[in-house]
Amino acid sequence: MDSITFTHASISAHDLAESVRFYTDVFGMERIPSPDLPVPVEWLQCGDKQLHLFERQVEAPEYHHFAVHVDDFERVYRIALERDLFDEYSADGVPAIYELPGGALQTYIRDPSDNLVEVDRPDTEGLDPEIAAAVEKRSETVSQSEEGLRSSLYTDS
Repeated sequence: MDSITFTHASISAHDLAESVRFYTDVFGMERIPSPDLPVPVEWLQCGDKQLHLFERQVEAPEYHHFAVHVDDFERVYRIALERDLFDEYSADGVPAIYELPGGALQTYIRDPSDNLVEVDRPDTEGLDPEIAAAVEKRSETVSQSEEGLRSSLYTDS
């Protein structure tokens, strides 16, 4: 089979300038040249992939999301906390951070157009203890199959 890989994710933005500010401020993405299309678009560099924003007045799907790995999870967490961006909170009102069976961390935030963004980190090693204390192990709250226990968000391939 031929090699395939993702090149970009494309999401709607109610206010293109506001969404560009969000992704550049929160994640450090950078604007790159965008083609002229029938609707206003902005392309952003996200690591070796791209995020394409297109201006449309449509509702974001409730559970559909894309995920980004961040080197500085604490920085993004604190910005999200300050701006009240988290999608889920624990029973005691702390933003939900989940540890998957493979050790990866994930939390979910909403952008200005209500798109769901998963924020990932490979593990808890070196994580601020205050933030680490909020981590909920999925394997302790959701029964895992053998395959589930072998799953890994971060792979070598």
